[in-house]
Amino acid sequence: MRDITVLSGGHGGSKFISGLLHGISTGRVPGIERDARITVIANTADDLWMHGVKVCPDLDTVMYTLGNGFDHDRGWGRKAETWSIKEELEAYGVPGTWFGLGDRDIATHLVRTQMLEAGFSLSQVTEALCERWLKPVWGERVRLLPMTDDRVETHVAVKDEDSPSGLSVVHFQEYWVRLRAGVPVEKLIFVGQDESKPGPGVMDALLKSDLVIVPPSNPVVSIGTILGVPGIREGLVATSAPVVGISPIISGHHVRGMAEQMLAAIGVDATAAGVGLHYGKRGSGGVLDGWLVDTADAAAVPALTESGLKAAAVPLWMSSEDATADIAAAAVELVAR
Repeated sequence: MRDITVLSGGHGGSKFISGLLHGISTGRVPGIERDARITVIANTADDLWMHGVKVCPDLDTVMYTLGNGFDHDRGWGRKAETWSIKEELEAYGVPGTWFGLGDRDIATHLVRTQMLEAGFSLSQVTEALCERWLKPVWGERVRLLPMTDDRVETHVAVKDEDSPSGLSVVHFQEYWVRLRAGVPVEKLIFVGQDESKPGPGVMDALLKSDLVIVPPSNPVVSIGTILGVPGIREGLVATSAPVVGISPIISGHHVRGMAEQMLAAIGVDATAAGVGLHYGKRGSGGVLDGWLVDTADAAAVPALTESGLKAAAVPLWMSSEDATADIAAAAVELVAR
């Protein structure tokens, strides 16, 4: 296998891709050539305009992580970050400072915004930004693609007793960062999704891959929004490559983020089996051939295999690059059987 496509959200997806690349480079992932090319199709439904600049959280998390600029201790943003601009905005009483933009990070958003306003597409802008972040580290081996160049945004409806409708609608980032996902989700609204189309290169990547991986990203607001772009789900179904996924749920809980809240909002059990069955088997209305669960969820394997999925239980904690490489190796082995 030489051409690998990965569908990715932010932190979990980027961490998996980093371990996958480490495993390929060190030969820990049998079946994938050491000069393999990785195409990352990243979620853009988290994107928003903040303080006059365009912010693309998942694109940037993948870009910074694979370009050795991500702050792993904090879990988001640039390492060696400073916060002078945020502090000045707070001193002016500007709304929206709950979304912390660091000084180094703002430079990325300024470049992106200037290019978008000059008429470049998000795909073109992302390619230009990756000249700094990915090319020096990976050359032509890693390509980062937005799922779409069109505006798609996830909004969340929550209860609001002061609203005539009884609900308030906030951007997903406000729900996640300001509200800390602390209130139940009444409804998810995917603005612009039905009218969007896959970004340049996305369909080719899916259809010409030797392997497609769905890493442990949020199944609703990361992977789900990618699959919601018209044409992408169909591309996964049509590709000749095996499609394998890794559970983001271990022992009934998400590892990071808010998958439990989001799954509850769409009526899916927050279990390894629930998510695997939600994605479903290709040929039976789903998008997967194989599904890895953690050893703690080994009891889910029979139900998954009964549905037609290839399934196995292996340790899924991405505690190191070696451990993550072993997860990738298990995923490849599962669908190569």
